[in-house]
Amino acid sequence: MTRTADGTGAHVLDYDREAGCYDASRGGEPRAAAAAEAVLALLPEGTRRLLDVACGTGIVTRRLAAGRDGLRVTGVDLAAAMARQAAVRLPGAVVRADSRRLPFRDGEFDAVSSVWLLHLAASDADGRAIVAECARVLRPGGVYVTTVDKAAAHNVGSDIDAVLASRPPSAPDAAALVESYAVGSGLLPAGRGRFPGRGQGRSPRRTVADLRRGWFVTLPPGEPIAQTFAARLAALPDQDRPRPDPWFTLRAYRKPGGAPADA
Repeated sequence: MTRTADGTGAHVLDYDREAGCYDASRGGEPRAAAAAEAVLALLPEGTRRLLDVACGTGIVTRRLAAGRDGLRVTGVDLAAAMARQAAVRLPGAVVRADSRRLPFRDGEFDAVSSVWLLHLAASDADGRAIVAECARVLRPGGVYVTTVDKAAAHNVGSDIDAVLASRPPSAPDAAALVESYAVGSGLLPAGRGRFPGRGQGRSPRRTVADLRRGWFVTLPPGEPIAQTFAARLAALPDQDRPRPDPWFTLRAYRKPGGAPADA
């Protein structure tokens, strides 16, 4: 699912524009390696067909495909520029589609992953629809793995976090909310994991740049509230020193029935 203008007047990131700088600005290969390793650790050994929803540039998807023998991975993303980059990394294995309406059969995959997707849901209905679709294409006995609490992961107790603490809240991927979506789609909790966002420690200057291009959905660029936060961030010391890396959280859910993937 791509974050673009949603018709509400809110400014949000355009991932077609972000595609060219996406990997370099978000930790690159080290972060991708950590994410893929953590996702794979939650998949049953016998998993053969994995769908990576909102695969972006395919930097994580490619590592998922290479990380386990016999694993066939399909990527899907809505942003055309992202899907094109992913297709270079995984020729013939990337589909452009909306995560709320996946173009796959019921029960087609042994596992489904969505890394850094649900925090982009524009509404409760969208979040619920995404999880429902992931559950639909998952076979009985299969596992769905997703990141949760992304915004909270970036709160590492730094001076930047102290400045940002008073911004309007937004947590469409809150763990409890995601679990309610999963359970409502017939899935059962099946595990959890964590991994470091290597190279993603924020500096004040980088945070201001992110704010000005629409990274923070509740701080629209150009609005007085965003300007106020930018000024506070610009006043912090060590403008180019990255603060500690975030740690991201994964949750796994199993679809009841069927044989285990490693049977």
